[in-house]
Amino acid sequence: MSDSVVAKETTRPKIDLVDHAIVLIIVCLVGLVMNTVGPAIPLMDGFMGMIVIYLISMAGLILTRFAPFYLPSVAWISLVGIVATLPWTPGSEWIVAQAKSVNFLALATPALAYAGFAIAKKEIEVAKHSGWKLALVACLVFLGTYAGSVLVAEAILKLQGI
Repeated sequence: MSDSVVAKETTRPKIDLVDHAIVLIIVCLVGLVMNTVGPAIPLMDGFMGMIVIYLISMAGLILTRFAPFYLPSVAWISLVGIVATLPWTPGSEWIVAQAKSVNFLALATPALAYAGFAIAKKEIEVAKHSGWKLALVACLVFLGTYAGSVLVAEAILKLQGI
C-alpha cells in the first residue's frame, strides 16, 4: 500500500510558480482592461480588486505546490477564497469590498474566448470518431440545461407573484 501512495505522490504535477505568477499578471491586466471598458468600473477600484484576486490565486497555487496532500489548484484557490471571505476572517469585509469592484462576467469573456480557440488536435480526433453520438449528447445536454433553467425561472417568478 505504501508503494501506491509513493507512486501517486511522484505523479503529482510540479507547478512552476514563477511562470504561473507571470501568466496571472497578464490575465489580471487583460481582466482589468475588460473590467474598465465593459462595465465602466473606475480603474483604481478594479485594480485593487484584481490585486486581491491575484493574491488569492497565488496563495492557492502555493498550497497546490507545497501542501502535504494533493488537491487540484482550482480546489485550493477556491478554498483560499472561501476562507478569506468568511465573516469571522480578519479583513474579510475589505476583501469582499475590493472583489465587488471586479465584474466577473468581464473576466469570463476573454477566458471563454481563449477556451474556444484552444481546441487541441486530440479533441478534434475524438469528435471525428464519436460522430453523431457526440452531437446527439451535446444537443440533449443543451436542451436539458435550457429546460432546467426555464423551470427554475418560472418557479421563482411564480413564487414572487410575477
